[in-house]
Amino acid sequence: MACTAWETGALGASTAAGGEVVTRFAPSPTGFLHIGGARTALFNYLYARHMGGKFLLRIEDTDRARSTQEAIDAILDGMTWLGLDWDGDVVYQFARAERHAEVARQLLEKGAAYKCYATAEELEAMRAEQRTNKQPLRYDGRWRDRVAGPEQEGQPFVVRLRAETAGETTIHDRVQGAVTVQNSELDDMVLLRSDGTPTYMLAVVVDDHDMGVTHVIRGDDHLNNAFRQMGIIRAMGWPEPVYAHIPLIHGADGAKLSKRHGALGVDAYRDEMGMLPEAVNNYLLRLGWGHGDEEIIGRDQAIEWFDLDAVGRAPARFDLKKLENLNGHYLREADDARLAELVAAKLSDKIDENGLDLLRRAMPFLKVRAKSINEIAEGSSFLFRTRPIDVDEAASKLLGDDARQLLARARDALAAIGDWNVPALESAIRDVAEEAQIGLGKVAQPLRAALTGRTTSPGIFDVLALLGREESLARLDDQVAPAAVN
Repeated sequence: MACTAWETGALGASTAAGGEVVTRFAPSPTGFLHIGGARTALFNYLYARHMGGKFLLRIEDTDRARSTQEAIDAILDGMTWLGLDWDGDVVYQFARAERHAEVARQLLEKGAAYKCYATAEELEAMRAEQRTNKQPLRYDGRWRDRVAGPEQEGQPFVVRLRAETAGETTIHDRVQGAVTVQNSELDDMVLLRSDGTPTYMLAVVVDDHDMGVTHVIRGDDHLNNAFRQMGIIRAMGWPEPVYAHIPLIHGADGAKLSKRHGALGVDAYRDEMGMLPEAVNNYLLRLGWGHGDEEIIGRDQAIEWFDLDAVGRAPARFDLKKLENLNGHYLREADDARLAELVAAKLSDKIDENGLDLLRRAMPFLKVRAKSINEIAEGSSFLFRTRPIDVDEAASKLLGDDARQLLARARDALAAIGDWNVPALESAIRDVAEEAQIGLGKVAQPLRAALTGRTTSPGIFDVLALLGREESLARLDDQVAPAAVN
């Protein structure tokens, strides 16, 4: 069937081709910035920057009962942390309600919309009949061609769009390809409620037009909305945007993404999981988009390469282990001073400049195998423990009487060192192992337990160097003393 009057995609593309590309991210502030929303924001940001255009931010706060300032702040904070800087001021949808209503009135004047006086009881009876007859639940157009009489004077009404009923609509989506819907499947949706407030469907279209949005990049759960919103766009004679509906993110098991898969707010990845923003950005970029076999893609490279044609149609699968491994890569690449600041915030508010300096010096050893800021913080905590340090159960097993006697020898050898540096420390401990005719590990293990209270740490000679002579010898004295008493 021909789609002459109701075909979009090519028209939208040609309209945008001659001007600046404008994308937008439009979250609802009913919760924190979800990881899926963050990916949508990232794709919009990258495409705008790739095309030399603008990336706008709109807060869709029309649901007054569920929208909160806390959620708005969390969204802005998450966007800032991810480095997704938007152009211009944030647009708040609720503040534009009168503009939305104005467009509804214009549609009434054009005959593209009409007043519907159907009561709640009538509509419920209509739906009950449709359920009985196993018909789709949709408005039946009962007021589409009726003229209000005296009995409607002063009665509440809603404003509905006069949707096309014949033919079909095809959207040439940049991700989904050509998608066609029969116009008979689209009912006359409400534009203005009976209290005069605009609906979400109207507000989105008006805001996108007024903001000059040329490309609507969003989750494919909005694909059906595009066909309904197109009716408003065409009735107003506005330019049609280019659509790109991105498949949603699923869990590693293929099920819809949930909290058990990692569907958390962006703030949780930063605060609770200790991720770096560049790692989260890189991982989200690769969820449904690719550039050959490239896995490590920085911001500048992402802007250069990103295009909608490389977005896949299949749902991406979220794998927390892959994100953690990627985060480990970025930790190893990160500036040590920056990491020291992040780790200090995890450890205590009382880390002074000397403590920060110690963390900076320790960072090359601490970050080697870590996959999160949290792991680095845990691994560095031994540096700031108060004597006598607490020793966990596993480390305690390494500190029997024989081990303490060995520690006493190691303590004496270390005390005799003139220049406290890694080569000298290693030489002294190796001499102790050789004299006892045991492997180096047999000395290093109780040393680690005595100095850190744990069975894992950076290399033992690095630990000694970082703690310094006085603290190292004092911690060994704390563990050697019980053996001396016996």
